[in-house]
Amino acid sequence: MSSFLSCFSPRRRHEQRALKQKEDAARFLDRLPSWNTLDNSLIFQAFEWHVPSDKRHWYRLKCLLPEWQAMGIDHIWIPPGCKGMDPNGNGYDIYDLFDLGEFDQKGAISTKWGGFIELQEMIRDAKSLGVNIIWDAVLNHKAGADYSESFQAIAVDPKERNKDISSPQEIHGWTGFDFSGRGDKYSNMKYHWQHFTGVDWDQKLETNDIYKILGPEKDWASDVSTENGNYDYLMFADLEHSNPEVCADLLHWGSWITNLLSISGMRLDAAKHFSTRFQKKFIQHVRDNSNPKFFVIGEYWAPNVSDIQDYLENLDYQAMAYDVPLLKKFSTISETPYADLRTIFNDTLVQSKPGHAVTFVANHDTQPGQMLETPVASSFKLAAYALILLRKDGFPCIFYGDMYGLNVEGSRAPACDGKLPLLAQARKQYAYGEQENYFDEPNCVGFVRYGNANHSGLACLISNGGRSRKCMFIGRQYTNTQWIDILGYHDKRVVIDKRGYGNFPINASCVGVWVEATAVRRDHLEMNLTSNIYEL
Repeated sequence: MSSFLSCFSPRRRHEQRALKQKEDAARFLDRLPSWNTLDNSLIFQAFEWHVPSDKRHWYRLKCLLPEWQAMGIDHIWIPPGCKGMDPNGNGYDIYDLFDLGEFDQKGAISTKWGGFIELQEMIRDAKSLGVNIIWDAVLNHKAGADYSESFQAIAVDPKERNKDISSPQEIHGWTGFDFSGRGDKYSNMKYHWQHFTGVDWDQKLETNDIYKILGPEKDWASDVSTENGNYDYLMFADLEHSNPEVCADLLHWGSWITNLLSISGMRLDAAKHFSTRFQKKFIQHVRDNSNPKFFVIGEYWAPNVSDIQDYLENLDYQAMAYDVPLLKKFSTISETPYADLRTIFNDTLVQSKPGHAVTFVANHDTQPGQMLETPVASSFKLAAYALILLRKDGFPCIFYGDMYGLNVEGSRAPACDGKLPLLAQARKQYAYGEQENYFDEPNCVGFVRYGNANHSGLACLISNGGRSRKCMFIGRQYTNTQWIDILGYHDKRVVIDKRGYGNFPINASCVGVWVEATAVRRDHLEMNLTSNIYEL
């Protein structure tokens, strides 16, 4: 009875009309498409920047696959597995796309992550568990050339790439790639200066500038980010995707690796730095020749949602993109006392294009010390993950460094007080059906997932202020049922009243995830996550 009084006391009668609208919206849920949706999908980024260079990462992932699958992860984003310039590097210094740890090149056979056989074994086990592979594709540039070549080039202003700051001159750039360790296996393409648009080093004068390579019809790509005037050039030897030989080789690689490894999709690294026309052609080619359901996530790093929307539109929405604006919101709100939580989804991709948004809280580029470092305060990180894992919209991604900690000096413990696996389980078991938002207070927001034919639903509250309560409609079918906070931050049970409402409490600066007590199976929720992953 106390729950009923707290929700419908006279001082709150002015809100009853709004509550009645929420009740009406929850009628006939079984007639909606969400009533029979499939199980939720979840991406796991299976690396962080400082994973040890022990050549055992593919084996490590193979060992961890069962626990990921058990917590509802059905996609893993794996690091670039192609041979890089540095055998201990992470693969973004890409040397040979066709060497997956198979050939003796750049001082090693294996990549940092392991050998070709270990990679195949890991992917085979993933497929047997129903876990899809997202390959991190580095198609913007090449690094670690086998020899330098001489050619005409012109230095440009780093902050305005369309502005020349020198006369045409002969430079010696590292643009010769013969892949002698691999030979012609898989591809007979050899790369020379004609296949690139720019470099950042003149071996002749030993000078470091951004040089645009000159030649007939050569220029920066026009369909790239307009930052710095034109952001085609990023690093190393920048590929010219309009060159027919380059285009053909990359298209061949896309279908080759997709068929060879049975991968389900790719992340396109540095997507704002190379031709969107080529990206569109690449996606269509792989779908036509390898996997009709092949999907792509473009790493188009932009703080303004309009730039990402333009990118997706230029691809005819054939790809998804990371919701960078949402991450920026998480960071700003987490570091601003009593920030208004009601605005957290304003001007984000998940708000404007929910079907094309990959939501995340951290990744290898945003972790401490990296170029795109974007800190989300530890006190808010669980709330941020709840907002991407438990809500209806977006395709969420959990970061390896948050699940297992960062392999840095002094070590960094797992984020969220170790509750990320529990939150992932909540997504797997309860976060289904239609959604009703209660974003009516600046420092306490909530939402309800009503559940569907196979899942009972949940209620979530988030506070970045003091202790509070929120009355939320769960459904008359739950009258007199008891709901518990599976995160364990709130001991008392909430009893749903005769009108289907629960009066849910929330502690200061806290997260609560409430589910019907009879739907909770602790043996399914609580997991013994592998702690010493680098001893595997």
